[in-house]
Amino acid sequence: MVKEESPQITRRTTRSSALAKCPNNVVEETNASSQPPPTLDDLVLGEEGESFSFDDLVSSFPGRQSQIKELVNLLGPQNSPMLPIFMYGGTSTGKTSILLQTFRHLKRPFVYSSCLTCYNPRILFESILNQLILHRKNAENGYSSAKRCERPSDFVNFVREALVSIIGKLQGQKSGKLSSKRSGKANGNMIYLIFDNLERVRGWDKGSTVLPLLLNLYDTLKMPELGLIFVSNTSPDTYDSNMGYVESNPIYFPDYTDDDLGQILMRNQANKKLYTSFLSVVLRPFSRITRRVDELSTAFSLLFRKYCEPVTDLRVVPNEEMKRRLFSHFQPHIAPALNEVFKVSQPCTEVEARERKQKGRTRKSGGYDVVDQLDFHMSTSAKYLLISAFLASRNPATLDASLFDSTGGSNNRKRKRKVSEKSMEQKETAEQELLMKGPGTFPIERLLAIFQCITSVAEDPLDDEEQAQDGLGIQDGHGGLMSDVLLQLTSLCGANFVVKGGSCPLEGSTRYRSTVSEDMALQVARSIKFPLSKYLYRR
Repeated sequence: MVKEESPQITRRTTRSSALAKCPNNVVEETNASSQPPPTLDDLVLGEEGESFSFDDLVSSFPGRQSQIKELVNLLGPQNSPMLPIFMYGGTSTGKTSILLQTFRHLKRPFVYSSCLTCYNPRILFESILNQLILHRKNAENGYSSAKRCERPSDFVNFVREALVSIIGKLQGQKSGKLSSKRSGKANGNMIYLIFDNLERVRGWDKGSTVLPLLLNLYDTLKMPELGLIFVSNTSPDTYDSNMGYVESNPIYFPDYTDDDLGQILMRNQANKKLYTSFLSVVLRPFSRITRRVDELSTAFSLLFRKYCEPVTDLRVVPNEEMKRRLFSHFQPHIAPALNEVFKVSQPCTEVEARERKQKGRTRKSGGYDVVDQLDFHMSTSAKYLLISAFLASRNPATLDASLFDSTGGSNNRKRKRKVSEKSMEQKETAEQELLMKGPGTFPIERLLAIFQCITSVAEDPLDDEEQAQDGLGIQDGHGGLMSDVLLQLTSLCGANFVVKGGSCPLEGSTRYRSTVSEDMALQVARSIKFPLSKYLYRR
């Protein structure tokens, strides 16, 4: 048999021995003469002669015993043909780790390719072929692949040739036809292809062609010595297509429970009693936000240091009094950590930073801060209509003539006389009764009148362009204005800023009520520089 061109560093070699060879993370130039040529043992995960039993596998992954048993049963005994396996579940639920460690336990050869790192069809095809042909990229071959493969048809032909060759080597090694100084680690004559992050293929330019090819690879190759395993974050139902292919055996990985997360996070902890008391405080609130082990472990590593600040000896076993003291010290940091740890920060431009700074400006009103900017978008005309509805609900209808006159409202009223103490009590009682009654109702005719008055005296009235765009300008024809205000009023009712308050039995027309608070009305008025306080009736 012809010797393959050059070796390739497989994923197994990278995970198990690359860091040990370069402890200082120094990138060394690959020297082909100093490294032995790759063999079939490079397709097997784990060191030669190591013992990794099924109990070790189950104990390494808390809460995943049923999934591990199902995976081992579907893989079947040695050299047994199998249908494709589809492993799916959320991110960081242990799918890939359990799959690789299961092959470490079974000592079976496999080829692993992630559609996340292999981000286009060519890289994916060549990655699989390089591992099957035992090709290693190095300086001698210019870090090139064994074969250039871009088309799916070429990939099927190349992978068939490589599989026939690798299966022949496995059968020859098992029967003793191939002499080697090292005893082979590979068990059986089967080879398994693992496609991780399969959902990524749908986002590729040619994903609609590559995805059916991978899912139909079992029927295309028709090789009983080949096993296919797909790993995805989405369920098999999301991969349905018009093409018929063999249905895979699904294995679902649910999210970890709180007990499972506690067992996983407790591993490799020096003081388990101290860390248990820490988890009893943080695990439940944080698990409501995310159950991803990678995110929780990153967040907890920083919070655990804050939790242990009052502790001088980290080997101490905490009693109930110490737990209460640690909790009282740590409690103020829990809520800020929930807001900060899982917040995605994005770089903002100079314009966005200036807008954010302007939005953050506040004004003092009644002893507390009121933000000038709104958290939602609303047209200027809708803001005037909302203020009109608020004034119609708060002010008595008998005072509209004096409040909304041509000179600007309450400034033109006569100065009131000094009231007595009894009058003050009556005023407070009336205000409390008004507060208990809530905002009053108003007909649409009164809303139109207030709307016309406040837009005519506002400091920042609607310009002609916005009037034309919004269709809410003050028109001479009553029909056009009526239809436009009704349209805008319907939008405010849909947003629950204004509600229908029933029909008046005498008038027979529908009445409305404003539901916005005074703080919000003031905030809307500030955004358009409208002096709302001048038009509010105060008893």
